[in-house]
Amino acid sequence: MTDEKEYLTKEKFDALQDELNFLKTTRRKEIAENLEYARSLGDISENAEYHEARELQAAAEDRINKLELILKSAKIVAHKSNDFVNLGSEVEIQKDGETETRKYKIVGSEEANMQERKISHISPLGEALIGKKKGETFSFITPNGKLNCKIISIK
Repeated sequence: MTDEKEYLTKEKFDALQDELNFLKTTRRKEIAENLEYARSLGDISENAEYHEARELQAAAEDRINKLELILKSAKIVAHKSNDFVNLGSEVEIQKDGETETRKYKIVGSEEANMQERKISHISPLGEALIGKKKGETFSFITPNGKLNCKIISIK
């Protein structure tokens, strides 16, 4: 096990706690009922319902273990400054040679989601942004080569 911190916003921390609570209470009970029903069907060696319930049980227990580790090592981040980019910052950037801007929120790796424009602080773009100020230019390496950008705003 690593001693690395998992950085989460308060909202994500609460959502993971809710998921853990659901899995430990409601989901475990549902799976136990499914297992009991499947056992009642007879020979478990050729019982598809039983094997499926066992697989669901294993997946739920794996997720519970993962959530417990994440929450145990979690450090809740609160964005404190609009002066420089940090975890929790909402950043608007512009690529060199383009007029269009893009907005991203800098989050921990567990919370990253490109569809929601949430990027991890350890992603190439996230790492390049951390510590920068409004108006500052920066570059980072992408699979297609070096990309130069400018920070338009920080919230």
